[in-house]
Amino acid sequence: MFKKKIVGRIENISISDLELYDLDAKVDTGADSNAIHCDHIEIDGDYVSFTLLDEVHAAYHGKKMKVPLYQIKKVKSSNGQIQLRPSIKVSVDFFGKKYKTIISLTDRSDMKYPMLIGRKFLSKRFLVDVSQEYLCKQTSKEKK
Repeated sequence: MFKKKIVGRIENISISDLELYDLDAKVDTGADSNAIHCDHIEIDGDYVSFTLLDEVHAAYHGKKMKVPLYQIKKVKSSNGQIQLRPSIKVSVDFFGKKYKTIISLTDRSDMKYPMLIGRKFLSKRFLVDVSQEYLCKQTSKEKK
């Protein structure tokens, strides 16, 4: 039987495709999909460009990225509004394993955490313990 890992409500995630490492992410079972904060989002044919600039979050490096566009999808934001958001497919490092996942690009500048990890990514892999935070750091210390 497959054993699910327990994650806290806030965890670190790395997205090597975007050169982002140890990014603070809110684990959000109310969100359907993943989302990441970025600025200056522009779609150009089959590509999307954006800037990873945020003075508050140390993992952000200020680089302008251009990556293949996965799709444009309708997303209901936390305030209930439907938005059209570009999404990208990337590899993420989470709890010592690599996963392919889809992340929508949006302005999260008003939010405390630059990334949301949603239900689709968590499903069948993880259980969330909302009383815990940064369990991934504890897991990596145990391996050493």
